[in-house]
Amino acid sequence: MKLSPLQKARYQYNPKLPGMLRNGISEICVSCGSATESVADQEKIKALFPNTYGKNEITFQKGQNTAEAKKQVVGVILSGGQAPGGHNVVCGLYDALKATDPENVLYGFKGGPSGLIEDSYVIFDDEYINQFRNTGGFDIIGSGRTKLETEEQFAIVVENCKKHGINALVIIGGDDSNTNAAVLAEYCAAHNTGIQVIGCPKTIDGDLKNEDIECSFGFDTATKTYSEIIGNIQRDANSAKKYWHFVKVMGRSASHVALECALQTQPNICLVGEEVAAKKMSLAAIADYIADSVAARAAKGWNFGVAIIPEGIVEFVPEFSVLIAEINELLAGEKADAFNALPAWSDKYAFIKNGLTEASFSVFDILPENIQQQLFLERDPHGNVQVSLIESEKLFSALVKDNLAARKANGTYKGKFSALHHFLGYEGRCAFPSNFDADYCYSLGYNAAMLIQYGYTGYLSKVSNLQAPAEEWVAGGMPITKMMNIERRHGADKPVIRKALVELDGAPFKYFTENREKWAVETCFVYPGAIQYFGPSEVCDATTKTLALEKA
Repeated sequence: MKLSPLQKARYQYNPKLPGMLRNGISEICVSCGSATESVADQEKIKALFPNTYGKNEITFQKGQNTAEAKKQVVGVILSGGQAPGGHNVVCGLYDALKATDPENVLYGFKGGPSGLIEDSYVIFDDEYINQFRNTGGFDIIGSGRTKLETEEQFAIVVENCKKHGINALVIIGGDDSNTNAAVLAEYCAAHNTGIQVIGCPKTIDGDLKNEDIECSFGFDTATKTYSEIIGNIQRDANSAKKYWHFVKVMGRSASHVALECALQTQPNICLVGEEVAAKKMSLAAIADYIADSVAARAAKGWNFGVAIIPEGIVEFVPEFSVLIAEINELLAGEKADAFNALPAWSDKYAFIKNGLTEASFSVFDILPENIQQQLFLERDPHGNVQVSLIESEKLFSALVKDNLAARKANGTYKGKFSALHHFLGYEGRCAFPSNFDADYCYSLGYNAAMLIQYGYTGYLSKVSNLQAPAEEWVAGGMPITKMMNIERRHGADKPVIRKALVELDGAPFKYFTENREKWAVETCFVYPGAIQYFGPSEVCDATTKTLALEKA
């Protein structure tokens, strides 16, 4: 395999560890904190997790290692979508296991959770692991989205682990994957399997966070990657001076990625779904808000700009959410077959008009035809509209175009409006991790090995105080059940990790609101440039604007 110069250089990078993890394995002891409870629905969660609920938070500190000395055979999986730094979690886990005892073994199960069920694995050694240090992607063992949630699956996982003598599993994933980790840990404890389960917090979306998890890994690198591209687009817009760029960014339902990119690049417009929901903004109101910026800039002779659109924005528009719910009901069961059998879009349009309420059809009817059709193309496995597939960047530019046409007709707008569209998603999921993510992920993996050595299960590897230099980071663990609540999923109550949305009273959003009126009218673009790996610490190791503002 031919290596790029950057890849060769990154192999040589030595990730920084929290001070208490640098002391050497023999000098790491546990400081036990207070008992925990779930963020909500305490009695229900406790009843579902009688063996793993209410455990204490712990931190590691310098002191005599009192863990039982025994050979560790550990399995690890990568679960869900890719996030920069995943390789370093595996490398940190491997290095800590080998530092404890060279005879310790790490199995990597291929293709995510399905690898545990199918018993598809690789046994890591130095030669294999060294190819992936400080690199992006999940290709070290691959990932997958198979859910571990049934007792039949758990029994197979346990059987395969026992076959290899595995006494612990590390699940690297997001909120759903770590929910599954908690359920698997409870199963293993209830059945006295002797298998520990540890989770690691991963997602570029930034929605796996709380008072304990300051940020999920991959968020820093992905947002810096997107911000570089947005900055390049802004530079081009400011040079050509003739296009409005509508940039949709990945992030699922939450707007953390969009907000962070806005803080880094200062675009003219950034929509925040959580604010749209709080203000109950309609599609027309959002279009009017963007058009105000377009018109104000046109009055200055600037017929260009940049608008950032979060991936899940339409889910937060109340009238659109009602429309989606009605469409899901309209095409439930056999009615979907009848709809799909209609030969032309005009026939389908009539079917839709007859099936929706007058209010929802009025919303549907203002959508561009290509967006209307997207609502009826691909469905998820449950037959529902896949909202993330809606090209919302094109939806809003079309609505703004219509809004401006009306303004031009009444003489309140005389500018020119030409829109270009971008979707930034996969470009950031496998980027070379920033120094921050390389360090953070390596620490999470190293820390997971210490949780295993001390016998913990149902815990999430936790590294905090992340706004400080890595030497001052605090390593430890927290019970996964602390993050859980009960939500309605597919007609049943399920224990799940609560997703973190953008807090409208939080420092990052407040800073954004204090500046956005100026950004909307003036050209205040910031061009962050590429991720830096070498140079002054304030350039190379800086974390996100979001975390800096939250911890200011």
